[in-house]
Amino acid sequence: MWKYILAWFPMIIIAIANGVFREKFLASRLNELQAHQMSTVSIIVLFGIYVWILFKVWSPSSVNQVIFIGLIWLLLTVIFEFLFGHYIAGHSWNKLLNDYNILQGRVWIFVLIWISIAPYIIYQIQKSARTSNYL
Repeated sequence: MWKYILAWFPMIIIAIANGVFREKFLASRLNELQAHQMSTVSIIVLFGIYVWILFKVWSPSSVNQVIFIGLIWLLLTVIFEFLFGHYIAGHSWNKLLNDYNILQGRVWIFVLIWISIAPYIIYQIQKSARTSNYL
C-alpha cells in the first residue's frame, strides 16, 4: 500500500500544473467561474490518465485495495487542500469552503469524488481488458 500512498504525491504536481494552466491561460480568456469549471474538467482528465498509467505499472491486487486507495487519496487531498490552501497560499477558510458550493457553480467536489472512485473504475476497466485478452 505504501507505493500507492507515495503515488499520491505526483498528483500534487499535476494539480499545481493545472492551477498554473488555469491562471495563465484560462483566466485571461474566461471569467473566474468558467475558468474554475474548465480547470475542474482538465484535472479530472489528468488524474484519470495518471491513475490509468499508474495501475498499468503497479496493478492493484483487489477491489478492497482500490477502495482503500481511493479513500486514502481523498483524505490526503482534502488535508493538503486545506492546509496548503490556507497556510501556504493564504486563502481564507471561507474561500476554500466556497469551492464546495455547487449551487454557485463551484464544481470542485467532482474532483474529490473522482479521486475517490477513479481507482475502482480504472481497476475494473483494466481488469476486464486483461480478462478479455485471455479469452
